[in-house]
Amino acid sequence: MKTFIPMLLILSLLLTACGDKTTTNKESADSGAAEGKKSLKIGMVTDLGSINDKSFNQSAWEALQKLNNVYGYDVKYLEPKSDGEVMPSLLTFVKGNYDLTWATAFTLADAVTQLANENPDAKFGIVDSDIIVPNVAAVSFKEQEGSFLVGVIAGLTTKTNKIGFVGGMKIPVIKRFEAGFREGIKAVNPDAKLIVNYTGVFNRVDVGKSAAATIYNDGADIIFHAAGLTGNGVFNEAKERKTNGENVWVIGVDKDQSLSFGDDITLTSMIKKVDEAVYQISRDLAEGNFPGGKVTTMGLKENGVDIAPTSIKNVTPEALKKVEEYRQKIISGEIVVPTE
Repeated sequence: MKTFIPMLLILSLLLTACGDKTTTNKESADSGAAEGKKSLKIGMVTDLGSINDKSFNQSAWEALQKLNNVYGYDVKYLEPKSDGEVMPSLLTFVKGNYDLTWATAFTLADAVTQLANENPDAKFGIVDSDIIVPNVAAVSFKEQEGSFLVGVIAGLTTKTNKIGFVGGMKIPVIKRFEAGFREGIKAVNPDAKLIVNYTGVFNRVDVGKSAAATIYNDGADIIFHAAGLTGNGVFNEAKERKTNGENVWVIGVDKDQSLSFGDDITLTSMIKKVDEAVYQISRDLAEGNFPGGKVTTMGLKENGVDIAPTSIKNVTPEALKKVEEYRQKIISGEIVVPTE
């Protein structure tokens, strides 16, 4: 079968730890030293979800693990469990003289901005933010473009003409997911109805399961989630229903979630290459090219978002062909996907 999807490098490092985790690798460190590369200390603070969320945080941590394995960097993460733990977590790395501190969510932007201004010699990276501070490298994604493509798949796959979206918080980044998904569905199936449910949290599996149950009960047969750990509950609900004979699907997010939840319930996933962004900016720092004071924006043209290569397992060739047609229209600028 011919595939229309650019193949994506899938990092093979698996997470088995939880909580505060440090990784070192002497052989890689020796190798890095032999190449004349500086061995860095890099910290990462997650949002209020888990490092093992099988999604966003995990993807960023895998990038740091790869830096450890390849270059011997000393990498560590912290998982705040409440808003009050965010600032102390970031300060742990600042006071520990880490070369770079990553924050993996838009919700950490205020804390990063404050600490960056108070500690001008410290360097920070933040994902899903467009803050411009001299010692902060910000990364933003055009989630709406990748979401448009999975919307095309959903619109061409649904049997009930009812499709769901489960979002975490109503913040700009998640609204971009919703907007792109809605427009992709509309482009190929204007008769389909989109049912939207914002849970208000990114770290409650039970809440995600309840939201999915409500949407499936309303007749939807496909749900796309952009809810972090909460989205795992969407998969749990779909798996139960699939076991009971219901033909329902989930569209994953950030990573190829079929690798975690199985092909039997994962129709496709909207890949957001957080790992590549974290990896490259960290390497830029080692090479003296840290993009502080800038926002790096990644969309389809920049290969920052895509659909999972495993989509060929459940998505029809006709739908994949249509995805490729829309991909090229978005890259060329013929279609500009709205952000809200």
